[in-house]
Amino acid sequence: MVFSKSVPKLRASPNYGIAETTMVCYVANMPRQARIDYPGALHHIMVRGIERRVIFVDDVDRKVFVERLGAALEESGTPCYAWALMPNHVHLLLMTGAKSIGRVMQSVLTSYALYFNKHHKREGYLFQNRYKSILCNKDEYFKELIRYIHLNPLRGKVVKSLAALAEYPWCGHSVLLGKQDIPWQDKDGILGQFGSTKAKAVEGYLRFIEYGVNKDYGDKFEGGGIVRSLGGLLELDRARRKGNFVYGDARILGDSSFVEEVLRYSEEQES
Repeated sequence: MVFSKSVPKLRASPNYGIAETTMVCYVANMPRQARIDYPGALHHIMVRGIERRVIFVDDVDRKVFVERLGAALEESGTPCYAWALMPNHVHLLLMTGAKSIGRVMQSVLTSYALYFNKHHKREGYLFQNRYKSILCNKDEYFKELIRYIHLNPLRGKVVKSLAALAEYPWCGHSVLLGKQDIPWQDKDGILGQFGSTKAKAVEGYLRFIEYGVNKDYGDKFEGGGIVRSLGGLLELDRARRKGNFVYGDARILGDSSFVEEVLRYSEEQES
């Protein structure tokens, strides 16, 4: 892994297309970076159709994907906290279990792509490049990521209201409300964050979801990098002015100390 220092003033970065500063930050600098993974790592995974084409034509397709995803997660002991199927993409919040996330996702996506092409009599790639996986700081982003993912069908206008979202079968939100049973989604691990009893937990979870309906997330949870880690360009500039050293990496969403810890662990595993 190669690290490069930045320059003392804000400038456009040719490698990342975002503003970077030096004397402040260390940024992983690789043309195509290897995924970082370890047992207990929390990943926000995004799978998109090639050229943003649909990857689910109907509910039969959705059911097949969910069944194959569930089988792979249960077989590998991979906890799932949030999920949502959209017409042309999928969001998952997974924690690495007995198998690497890469092996789990390869199994699911290869199996589903073969099914989809055969069922719909098509050839060629179904998914856009590699799936995207952002390693996230659980302490800082766990609840926010659950809300972000579970509100996707509403934000994407797949459903028209929170009431409709509660009935939407292709999202983990309905599972937490007891509308359907998905054994591979860790309901207790999620609801335990919102209350000491099931009733209080569901009530607290719903309030949390409702509060986020009109919240503008932008692309905050769809990537890592130093700007997101610090909370924006203004914070990056403040850190530069103070002469602070900040670690950032496009594969990781978390503060500087979390990014540093993950990168050091990754280097130790590679050595």
